[in-house]
Amino acid sequence: MSKNMSFGKITNKTIKEQRESLPVFKLRSSLIKAVQGNQLLIVVGDTGSGKTTQMTQFLAEAGFADNGMIGCTQPRRVAAMSVAKRVAEEVGCRVGQEVGYTIRFEDCTGPETKIKYMTDGMLQREVLLDPDLRRYSVIILDEAHERTIATDVLFGLLKKTLKRRADLKLIVTSATLDAEKFSNYFNQCPIFTIPGRTYPVEILYTKEPESDYLDAALITVMQIHLSEPPGDILLFLTGQEEIDTSCEILYERMKALGPSVPELIILPVYSALPSEMQSKIFEPAPPGCRKVVIATNIAETSITIDQIYYVIDPGFVKQNAFDPKLGMDSLVVTPISQAQAKQRAGRAGRTGPGKCYRLYTEAAFQSEMLPTSIPEIQRQNLSHTILMLKAMGINDLLHFDFMDPPPTNTMLTALEELYALSALDDEGLLTRLGRKMADFPMEPALAKVLIASVDIGCSDEILSIVAMLSVQTVFYRPKEKQNQADQKKAKFHDPHGDHLTLLNVYNAWKNSAFSNPWCFDNFIQARSMKRAKDVRAQLEMIMSRYNHRVVSCGRDTMRVRQALCSGFFRNSARKDPQEGYKTLIEGTPVYMHPSSALFGKPAEHYMHCTTAIEPKWLVDCAPSFFKVGGGKGELSKRRRNERIQPLFNRFGDGDDSWRLSAQKRQGRGGGGGTWG
Repeated sequence: MSKNMSFGKITNKTIKEQRESLPVFKLRSSLIKAVQGNQLLIVVGDTGSGKTTQMTQFLAEAGFADNGMIGCTQPRRVAAMSVAKRVAEEVGCRVGQEVGYTIRFEDCTGPETKIKYMTDGMLQREVLLDPDLRRYSVIILDEAHERTIATDVLFGLLKKTLKRRADLKLIVTSATLDAEKFSNYFNQCPIFTIPGRTYPVEILYTKEPESDYLDAALITVMQIHLSEPPGDILLFLTGQEEIDTSCEILYERMKALGPSVPELIILPVYSALPSEMQSKIFEPAPPGCRKVVIATNIAETSITIDQIYYVIDPGFVKQNAFDPKLGMDSLVVTPISQAQAKQRAGRAGRTGPGKCYRLYTEAAFQSEMLPTSIPEIQRQNLSHTILMLKAMGINDLLHFDFMDPPPTNTMLTALEELYALSALDDEGLLTRLGRKMADFPMEPALAKVLIASVDIGCSDEILSIVAMLSVQTVFYRPKEKQNQADQKKAKFHDPHGDHLTLLNVYNAWKNSAFSNPWCFDNFIQARSMKRAKDVRAQLEMIMSRYNHRVVSCGRDTMRVRQALCSGFFRNSARKDPQEGYKTLIEGTPVYMHPSSALFGKPAEHYMHCTTAIEPKWLVDCAPSFFKVGGGKGELSKRRRNERIQPLFNRFGDGDDSWRLSAQKRQGRGGGGGTWG
């Protein structure tokens, strides 16, 4: 083992005891033997069994880190950071020394790093630079059952890498019953099972379907609090608005019961919540009190909260779904899968026997829920993924070894979007611009905007806007101070839209010397702003690699809007005479979101982050896509289809189904990209 490694030299007794109490500890030697004897291994273990924090350390202690790093991917950025911090603490080093992490726009590793946690997207980018991953001796794809797009792409890429590198080990971990499917995909490789440290969980179903699951959930919380033995409650809801509303209603209902009832501490958790508020969920409830954590599906696998004895599962989740016909992403509330339901129930059995209240019938669980969730690759926009694969020299997308191939229509839409952005040529091959776009870790449309801003003369402003778009929402709107927060936000509004509003926020923060009190006074999330500043610095480094100048347009913000148009011309809509707007591509009715600086009135389908543009800019940005007609930007469908048909035929590679799909698309516009 490398002499500057401190693995195994744990002096803190409590950490040592904690490590040894984990279920995986008893299987240490057999796990190491299994890795030594197999190039590929599937490891199955419940959340909390210790596989994420301990396997990397066991392998390092056994000498696997001597000839390369041990890399471990996580589906979520928060998990990569928090796990790295925990393992560094156990190893006895600072994060960034022997144990480090890499997430988008943040590299916390060094020359000493032997164990590296990272998001799956970051490993995908590393494969782009080095297909053989020569810096690594072991790769662990953790939480693979979550099936993010990056994990699915890594499945196919690493299968090829393993053929070229006999000394590389690949471990795929899963918390659910997908192990057989993973084993079959990876050439019938062996499955290693870690028994979980779980207690029995009693499952309770409703007799009849609930008409209002939110109300039923809150009634259930009250019933548990008033009649069940001590133990904290975890309630799963779909998103921020639902969670905030529930917290408020629950607080009022508890207040109405008077002081004789024991206190119920109500704690929300969702990704847009400031981190200091998120961390409160891990604090134990004071004696005589009970806490209820109201969370999104982040609490299913990514985080573990101790002392949860009761889980309330309404059976829904909010998922991002891409419609290739409309070219739009939308957040849709959908029923969870049976695997997710089991995962949620398991949260109640971590510290003792628990109960899971399912607010749906047993018949609904058996017949209306899919066994497993639909993987991201089958329901999201693939333009970024395809750009990455092409940058790796993989042109035959039809025969790429996907575990679950994406729908043909979604792939065609992505190809069409990349062609319209000039990232692909008429032959479907990567252009010089496309190769440059692949170097920016973001959606292709945003990368195009950044590159175009240099020639337009507003790269300084676009860098700030792109950095602000790359973080969680910077505006904080607490339920009890909504009016104050809205008034503060209105000061930053720009009459031309939300992108310039974000620029105003960043510049005002910069003028305050990046002050935290300024953020607090203006209901701006300081942590998100700091991250935006870091992102901006990283993007500047990539720009300097290409000798791109950072120039400001001063007060001429029309240039900023033109630059945005160069990447997001597909996401254009014009005012509808009746009401709202209609997209130029499909004529789909869309409306301003209430949070927009351009908002008029409430509606069903909203556009996020909008900017006003001139119709003629569309023709300038994308002449293959639009033509001038009657003074308005109009889609040149026939011309576009004539030019793009050979591109689709090329990807057919002789396969009639692809050519047929391309012909079916004749006479109507495609879609692509998130709303800019």
